[in-house]
Amino acid sequence: MTVRPAEPSDAAVVAEIWRSGWPDGHLGNVPDKLVELRTPEDFDRRAVEGIGRTTLAVVGDDVAGFVMVSGDEIEQVYVSAGHRGSGVAGVLLTEAERQVRAGGHDTAWLAVVAGNARARRFYERSGWVDDGTFDYPAPHVAGPSPVPCPRNVKPVEARAARPSRPSRAAVLAPGSRSPPPRRRAEPPPMSSPWRSHAPVRRPGWRPCAR
Repeated sequence: MTVRPAEPSDAAVVAEIWRSGWPDGHLGNVPDKLVELRTPEDFDRRAVEGIGRTTLAVVGDDVAGFVMVSGDEIEQVYVSAGHRGSGVAGVLLTEAERQVRAGGHDTAWLAVVAGNARARRFYERSGWVDDGTFDYPAPHVAGPSPVPCPRNVKPVEARAARPSRPSRAAVLAPGSRSPPPRRRAEPPPMSSPWRSHAPVRRPGWRPCAR
């Protein structure tokens, strides 16, 4: 499997995957008005308009899926029916997170409809967190259509590498001599059990009569 930027000639296959997969997660989960707006022509138009921010997953000669990224938002993640369950979605999501990070953002976000349980489980397994519900402005040529959606977020900033501890030689000034190796502290000599000790006399103390 490889990923590559989409080209204008890929718009038709992107639209087909998008058009075929959209009903699975949206029918019954979004307002009827939006369902009416999502015609085949609408998918064709949006695929052409978004081709410049689309990345494809390719398996052999097949386009197995695509992802669209706009700024810090991961707009779309779709996998063709024949490649679902094969890890394509995870590869696309990882690439999308990388693009958000490369764009200078420390957090990525995406909207997923509440009733799309399969997608929500996938994002949760991938480290995404529900940040609350909002009205997502689903785009259309006639104007955006608001859709209540959970907003999912995930930090994508690169973690700084933990600095390694310098060796003793590395902290010496140039030309200085290495300090002598540290000697292990010798334990104090043990008292011989056969050694006699004089009793400690205190005021008013007398030895016992034998």
